[in-house]
Amino acid sequence: MIKTAAKYFSVIIIALLAIITPTVSAEIPILKEQVEAGKLPSMQERLPQKPLTVDFKADEKTIGKYGGDLRLLMGKAKDLGQITVYTYARLVGYASDYTIQPDIAEAFVVGDGRDFTFKLRKGHRWSDGHPLTSEDFRYFWEDMVKNKKLGKKGVPSQMLVDGKEPTFRIIDELTFKYTWEKPNPSFLPALAAPSPLYIYRPAHYMKQFHVDYADEEKLHYLVVDKKARDWTALHTRMQRQRRPENPELPTLQAWQNTTPPPSTRFVFERNPYFHRVDPNGSQLPYIDRLIMSVVSKDVIAAKAGTGEADLQARYLQFSDVPYLKRGEKKNNYTTRLWSLGKGSQVALFPNLNANDETWRTVIQDVRFRRALSLGINRKEINEVIYFGLAYPSANTVMPQSSLYKKDYSQMWTQFDKEKANALLDEMGLEKRDPDGTRLLPDGRRAEITIETAGESAEETDVLELISDHYREIGLKIFVRSSQRDIFRRRAYAGDTLISVFSGLNNAVATATMNPEELAPTDQAQLQWPKWGQYAGTNTKAGEPINLDSAQVQLQLFNQWMLAENDEDRIRIWHNMLSGYVDQVFSIGTVNNSRQPVIVANDLRNVPENGIYAWEPTSYFGIYKPDTFWFDR
Repeated sequence: MIKTAAKYFSVIIIALLAIITPTVSAEIPILKEQVEAGKLPSMQERLPQKPLTVDFKADEKTIGKYGGDLRLLMGKAKDLGQITVYTYARLVGYASDYTIQPDIAEAFVVGDGRDFTFKLRKGHRWSDGHPLTSEDFRYFWEDMVKNKKLGKKGVPSQMLVDGKEPTFRIIDELTFKYTWEKPNPSFLPALAAPSPLYIYRPAHYMKQFHVDYADEEKLHYLVVDKKARDWTALHTRMQRQRRPENPELPTLQAWQNTTPPPSTRFVFERNPYFHRVDPNGSQLPYIDRLIMSVVSKDVIAAKAGTGEADLQARYLQFSDVPYLKRGEKKNNYTTRLWSLGKGSQVALFPNLNANDETWRTVIQDVRFRRALSLGINRKEINEVIYFGLAYPSANTVMPQSSLYKKDYSQMWTQFDKEKANALLDEMGLEKRDPDGTRLLPDGRRAEITIETAGESAEETDVLELISDHYREIGLKIFVRSSQRDIFRRRAYAGDTLISVFSGLNNAVATATMNPEELAPTDQAQLQWPKWGQYAGTNTKAGEPINLDSAQVQLQLFNQWMLAENDEDRIRIWHNMLSGYVDQVFSIGTVNNSRQPVIVANDLRNVPENGIYAWEPTSYFGIYKPDTFWFDR
């Protein structure tokens, strides 16, 4: 009797374990023939011992089916790099709540903000089946970064703290660590970024291009055959992971490019060793191939509207929505409107480093920048350009950010012509010529050329309205459009007075994310390019800051870099946000505007409402396209 009962309960326990333990499904159909022929291991053998199980419940996803080709449209061959942004496999990556979690790494431990230990997944392999180990990280650090010929650019900036590099140590085949003398809060966000800090390379593949490992005669042949300048140029070309132009380069992404450039059609095939699984233990991705077609960016909206893309947002603008909606029923897709995760859809950047001495003095006076902001009728811009769907706001974080405060979005943004005029009068610009245009201290008319990269019809429409607004406060506006590289060079050189571009790249930030956009840290910042260059190059180029309020922002940023706990980071972030909008270092118009996203009607697991942004969502990346599937 006792034996029978024990046997009965054993059966129950085994059955319960079968229910709660994910089991690997049947083989992926497209790989089945290779597995049966012995050319590829079975699914269970291809996966790491502890694969990453995607939490479908948290992300509101459903179990999918294998198969299908996902079609995407791109406007230039360089957009090949967007695929690695979209597919978003990272050593560590952002989860849907914007916390950083292990991804390629099985685990990581941070000690005192300066000691970072990573453990890889046992059995994880590159797309060619070779094991991923600590050697791949050692190779990057010792044979690339520290090699005098390959590492001419030096240690990546995200791996420097006060100009000092970390020590790197391998603990075992799957474990390694980086240690700095001081905290490095930028390190993990850099690893999780849309264009990440890749601190690894497939060493087994790359050594054939490295002079320290390759046979001299074979390496010389490869250099000649690939028409490279020397072995270093060849190595650089063959190792690019951000823009996967080399089909032979093993990858850890869900799909691998199989098409060498030049081409107008790039085919990405599934990585049979990808490390993620669904809750049933079935290996991801569900979709077999990504097909990226390169066409003129001017026709992408037209092609998307005729059903030539299964998933499309790049090169689509809000003004395309009426056309896209008309084609939905006939061409079997839906136009979804995601929130754009920028601090401002269109922002003005007064150049605090302008070469014109008179204008520089005017622009550095905070009363002038506040007057410019108060002189904009954001409600009109929202109604006329964005059909009332956006939010009038300063260039700051959006309500979806844990750092959001209503005061930040509203500071100096109320349309108030009287107050704007009073501020301009107060600072000595009260004299006007007969047509009402104000006169500068040197007697010139206050005529401002706003410069743009000319890539957006929205910018043109918004600037047309702003020009009307500014006429009422005595400022005459002209718009100059040029190619992006020329536009940026003029700003960097101080030849522009005001530039127009989109606002903060990351408007859904958390306190653990780098607040570098709020301080002079980089030449690319259009409001203070020379100060940013000075800080970004460790005083080697650019100009020292000569404005106290901008210096305060940089001091706060440096404090954040040394902060040892989240409480201090939160406090510093709020101080920086408050200072940034109060000093009006850039002028926002509206945010939370809408990005049209074309989704085929039979494509599943794409969020109904997402945030479309470079950082931190990597456009589609944070929503895990490896879990998307076709219900066909």
